[in-house]
Parts: sequence; C-alpha cells; structure tokens
Amino acid sequence: MIPAPPGGRLPDGFAVRLDPATVRRDGGAALLGGSPLRLLRLSARAQALLPGDRLVVDDAASARLAGQLLDAGVAAPDLPPAPPGGDLTVVIPVRDRPAGLARLLTALRDQPDTCAARILVVDDGSTDPAAVRAAAAAAGAGVLRHDHAHGPAAARNVGLRAATTELIVFLDSDCVPRPGWLAVLIPHLADPRLALVAPRVVALPAVRPGWPTGYEAVAGALDMGTRPAVVRPNSRVSYVPSAAVLARRAALGEGFDASMPVAEDVDLVWRLVAAGWRVRYEPAAEVAHEHPAATVAWLRRRAFYGTGAALLAARHGSAVAPVIVSPWSAAAWGLALAGLARRSAAEPALAAGLLALGSARLARRLARPGHRPPVLFAARLVVGGTGVAGRTLARAALRHHWPLAAAAAVVSPRARRALAVAAVADAVAAWWPHRSAIGLARFAAARRLEDLGYGSGLWAGAVRARSARALLPARPPSDLRGPRITTS
Repeated sequence: MIPAPPGGRLPDGFAVRLDPATVRRDGGAALLGGSPLRLLRLSARAQALLPGDRLVVDDAASARLAGQLLDAGVAAPDLPPAPPGGDLTVVIPVRDRPAGLARLLTALRDQPDTCAARILVVDDGSTDPAAVRAAAAAAGAGVLRHDHAHGPAAARNVGLRAATTELIVFLDSDCVPRPGWLAVLIPHLADPRLALVAPRVVALPAVRPGWPTGYEAVAGALDMGTRPAVVRPNSRVSYVPSAAVLARRAALGEGFDASMPVAEDVDLVWRLVAAGWRVRYEPAAEVAHEHPAATVAWLRRRAFYGTGAALLAARHGSAVAPVIVSPWSAAAWGLALAGLARRSAAEPALAAGLLALGSARLARRLARPGHRPPVLFAARLVVGGTGVAGRTLARAALRHHWPLAAAAAVVSPRARRALAVAAVADAVAAWWPHRSAIGLARFAAARRLEDLGYGSGLWAGAVRARSARALLPARPPSDLRGPRITTS
C-alpha cells in the first residue's frame, strides 16, 4: 500500500525551467508541450510570474505555478547540485555476483556523496555467501541474507524494512555510479511530493566486448534518454528502472511487489503516480550498468523484460498498451495503406479528407474567445500526430506484434514489402542520431534482433497469463487542451 503524499508546497528557492521542447503561443498566454502533448492556458497572474523560461519559487503563488508546470510536464526542476548529508542508506540486492559487488562498493566508498552512507547488501540466496560477505566486509557494509532466492523485489524490500534513514538509494550490483551523480539527484527531494528520482543508466564499458556491445552503448534498454522528464504511464518516460534510484522511504509503503519477478520497478512507479506522488527522471546524473555482452544472454534478457508486460497489464490495464493511437490517425493510416495496396487514389483522398476534418474540429476546440480558430496550427498538430502514429504502428508491427506481421508477410507479397520498408525506415530513423558511434548495418541487425527477443517474451508472457491485454492498443486522451493554469 502506497501512502498519500503530504500537502506541503514547493519550498522557496526551488526553481523550474521550461522544457526546450515547450512552445509559447498566443503572446505567452499558452504553453504547448508535455507528454502527452497539451496546450495549457495561463491566467494573467501566471503569465506575470513566468515572463521568461525560468521560475524561482518565492511565495505560495509561484509555488503553485511551479508545481502545475512540473505536473504538466512542460518544465523540469533547475537546481544546483547539493552533496547529501549522512541521512542516507544504500540498499544493494545481489545474487552470485561478488566481483561486481566489490566493484560497486569500491566506487561508493571512493565517492564523497556516499562514503558516509550506511550500506546494506541483501544476499538473495547466493551459492557462495562467503564471497558476498567478504566483499561487503571489505567495504564496511552490512549483510542481510535470504537462504533461498526470492527475487530482486523481495531483496530490496528487506533493505527497505531495515533502513531507518529518510532517503534510500537502490543500486544493483552490476552498476557503477558516476562521480557526483547523487549530488544532482538530492536537490529534487526538496519537493515534498517527490517520491523517487532516477539517474540516466548508461552502458558500462565491457571488459570483453561482444556483438551487442556497440548497440547497447547507444540504445540500451535501461537508458531513458538525454532529456529530464516527469515519469508517468503513457508519457515520453513512462517508468525508470530500479537498477539505480533515489527514493523517499516514507513514500514507498511496503515497497516493491515481491510476487513480480520482472517489471516490479514499473509497477512501483505507476503505483506511486496513482497515489499522487511525483516521480522524475534526471539524466544529468549517470550510473553505468553492465549489460550482457554475449548475444544469447542479451536476447534472453530482452525476452525476460518482455514477459513483464502481461504482469503489468493484469495490474494496470491499458497503461501497458503497446500502441497508443487516436481513432483519427488509425483510420487515416488504414485508408492510406488500403489505397497503396489497391493502387487506388480514392482511399488516400479519403484519408486526407479525414485529417482535414480532424484539423477543423481541433481548431474549434483550441480557439480563444473572440479569435478565429487556429486552423493552420491545428493542421500541423494533426499531421504531426498522424506521422508519429505511423511510426508507432510500424514499431508495434516490428516489435510487439511481429508474429502477426510475419504471418501476414508469409501470405501476402504486399504485406511483405510493407514490413520490409517499415523495418528499414525504423532502423534508419533510430540509428541517425547515433551514426557517428555505430554503423547502420550493425545497428539495424541488433534492433531487429532486440525486437524479436522482446516480442517473443511479450507473447510468451501473454500466453502464460492467458490474457491478451498486454497486446491490445489504447487511445490517447481525446482532447489536446490541458487545464487552465492559475495561481489563485
């Protein structure tokens, strides 16, 4: 059970800055941004408090505005680093990885942020417990032990119950934090409603690089990207991995769901958000993670991740949907593809008409009283959203629903060509930002293998759960308009 967050406001001195992707409109009276995309109307008082892109809290009104901007996802905290004090516990679950544990403990003791912290190692049924105890003893860490493996969630909960400090760091034993990472995360906890903040998880340079190593360095499964974000379901950053997180102990309640062998971190984040807590992702802090270097182990890990979707669907329903697309966009793409298949111009013309109708409807909803509907602006949003929907649908065909796409390709030459085009386009689009770090052929091959591995795990989990909920699409919020932001 997750407790409700306290009612305190953001403290004086807390600062937020508009996300670079947030766009001002209507002379500063509206903000377009966030994920999902929203158009937020600002009251006159809110406009006066936010003349630029940065807001520093100095009273109740500015605190309210800053909190609303954070919750809308159009702004992020803009805070200087602040090294933590001694009120901190580091919990490390481990099983049969004494060398990695020793490496992590050495890094923690060598860093000013954590050298004074209490460190608890939770041995989850290691076959050589003496090696784990020796590594912990060398670093002055305490050890708690399960005689039999209960899983990482249960191990973290043991550390959570044993901790007495306000703040807890959960770190997996295959991680190595970068210097200064915790000093970047600590200031976020000045927000009394923040339950958890996570760093960026990057690839640890491999001692023996394998075939997937180059791909993991630029597209790791645990890497949530370079932009800070509010974390919540169906957004740009929908979860953060528990490999490395800083949490407020009072917010976690009983902690992770120990019945979940995978995706327990996603479940915890979504339960925190549902209870009213904030969760944030802060990429300015980095923790390196040792990814599998062998191809078979790498694919097995991806498939394992995929099995978690069915568990999440049973608990959170459509929040785990692999495709989130509006009926308008889905219908437009269906008509366009039907026209291409039949080599007919009628269906694409209908698709264009459908998008025009959607643009007109959206323009009327976005219109300000006394002003003409912003038709061109609405059209750009509709066309852009439809383009994103097309990429989402193609991605789902290649990753989540590839067994269905492969079956269609076997019986239909047109489906086969469409799938090939989608595979190439998806790989090139994802590779382009990393073109200086890895070749296209290797990246594309690894991306397709990763999709096959994850999708196989997704379907296996659905079959095991006897439920297709993790495979079903969902629709986004029906209205682009967000709440009117006031400070009263």
